Amino acid sequence: MDIRASTVLPARREDIELHTADGLTLVGEVALPESTPPVATLVCLHPLPTHGGMMDSHVLRKASYRLPALAGLAVLRFNTRGTTSERGTSQGAFDEGEGERFDVAAALEYAEFHDLPHPWLLGWSFGTELALKWGHDPLVEGAILLSPPLKRATDDDLDAWAAFGRPLVALVPEFDDYLRPEEAVRRFARVPQAEVVGVEGAKHLWVGEPYVRTVLDEVVKRLNPAAAPLPTAV
Repeated sequence: MDIRASTVLPARREDIELHTADGLTLVGEVALPESTPPVATLVCLHPLPTHGGMMDSHVLRKASYRLPALAGLAVLRFNTRGTTSERGTSQGAFDEGEGERFDVAAALEYAEFHDLPHPWLLGWSFGTELALKWGHDPLVEGAILLSPPLKRATDDDLDAWAAFGRPLVALVPEFDDYLRPEEAVRRFARVPQAEVVGVEGAKHLWVGEPYVRTVLDEVVKRLNPAAAPLPTAV
């Protein structure tokens, strides 16, 4: 069977709730390999909720559909405060990336409490800002950024990640609306351990199966290299 945009592969899927230090309940889901422990964990931070971003944004949803089965990964997705998806609505209200620090912390606490191993952050657009600003937790082993705009996240945040020392991979579309590869190389030069991967032909929203596969392959290269590249059929 060819793996297509709508393909859902077997996994143990569980609706979850996250509880923030400022008293909110967030809705989410964790997808685990069907019959083996996960080898690593992907904590997904979705795009801007005021522009339709949510835990079901398509690249994150496809990661949860494929990576537990194909790469042995746990995939944790959730709605940040005030965000709605088919799973439901998280309590609270959008806070421009500031109060969301508690949301990131709650997701990492969930991963730690449930023994989800080797967590990496996968941020997309607004989610990359959350990763850069609030993701330097000792539990985090690295971060992968999709379409980083570097608007809310400043040079100070990049410097903080440089000091944090964990791997940072920026996947930057050739035709991004906010930050393109050449400028991304210059901006991320502040982070010695950062790697900028320009993706030819891609746009900010990563529409199209070839671009989704590129993203998921780059994720798996970091979290479980033995499983890369991912198969295109099962």
